[in-house]
Amino acid sequence: MYSESDLQSAVAAGAISPDAAEALRSHAASLRLSPAADEEQFRLVTGFNDIFVTIACALVIFAAASVGAQQVSWLGGLLVAASSWLMAEAFSRKRRMALPSIVLLLSFAIGLGTAASSLAGLLLPTHEVQHSFTFGGKLETWSQAVRYPWQEAIMAAAAGLTAALGIALHWLRFRVAITIAAGIGAVVLLLLAGIAAVTNQNLGSNPIIAPAALVCGLAVFAYAMKWDLTDPERKTQNADIAFWLHLLAAPLIAHPLFYWMGVTGGDEISSISALGVLTIYVLFGIVALAVDRRALLVSALAYVLVALGQLFRSYGAVELNVALTALVIGSALLALSAFWTPIRTALVQRLPGNLQARLPQGATAAA
Repeated sequence: MYSESDLQSAVAAGAISPDAAEALRSHAASLRLSPAADEEQFRLVTGFNDIFVTIACALVIFAAASVGAQQVSWLGGLLVAASSWLMAEAFSRKRRMALPSIVLLLSFAIGLGTAASSLAGLLLPTHEVQHSFTFGGKLETWSQAVRYPWQEAIMAAAAGLTAALGIALHWLRFRVAITIAAGIGAVVLLLLAGIAAVTNQNLGSNPIIAPAALVCGLAVFAYAMKWDLTDPERKTQNADIAFWLHLLAAPLIAHPLFYWMGVTGGDEISSISALGVLTIYVLFGIVALAVDRRALLVSALAYVLVALGQLFRSYGAVELNVALTALVIGSALLALSAFWTPIRTALVQRLPGNLQARLPQGATAAA
């Protein structure tokens, strides 16, 4: 199994000609009855050895975290980051293994962020909060060391800043496609944590976080489209970078919208809200078709399942609402997947000509 990046590498090395590579792409697309650009190909696993190496890396990471955490709180994260970098030298830089590279990049970023957050926590003082309760007719008290919301936000900001700087160095060294999205994610965390610190409110309950996250999501989506538009035929690493950026942008866009509609609160939502969720999901589908990326559909899927289940309960299908929800959504997604190319062709042909020329070429080439 060979990926698009392998094919590009073979052309660059002179192993095959560009014409032969293009003929191979066309043949593979004809076998799938779908243009190559519409497949959203990215390299993940080329063989079981990728999984084997990933499991081994995960064990080493777990050991590093466990050993470090038994000494001081920040050492575990630092050891995870250091071991991830060293393993990346072998499996990312030399062997270019996709799945281990992704796991090692994420563990490196999380390890750095955890270490920085723990160190910031050690420097920030805590304050005692007294709690009381009555037991057996006697008043009992106990104290708890807690931090103010701005202190927790500072810890999150330290994690985001340190992770972003480390990820930048990681990109310069290893050039893993997911690195750009991970770095942008760390910057988003830094921005949101900065807002939480200024307002002295927790990230989870801060009313400003949702609109800020939505703005960040739209900005990340625009940045992802910038990478996408540089490679409309999706033949270079730029398409892989855009793929991971879309995966980051999707939940940042979806979560605030559905949060405002009450889907994320855990309570039952009204039928009107459920219909609103379905309407937004349809709009997400139109955008996904236009830009030829399925990330928005996947990120919003959980919210749609909740909303559709609530609709079925509202109309009396209480016992079968889970099964009906799964059946309806599953059937719709299967139909969309099966007819993705003709549906997208019909949609793209209705867009302005200058925009059509810049969008991924799968649908326009098939038209």
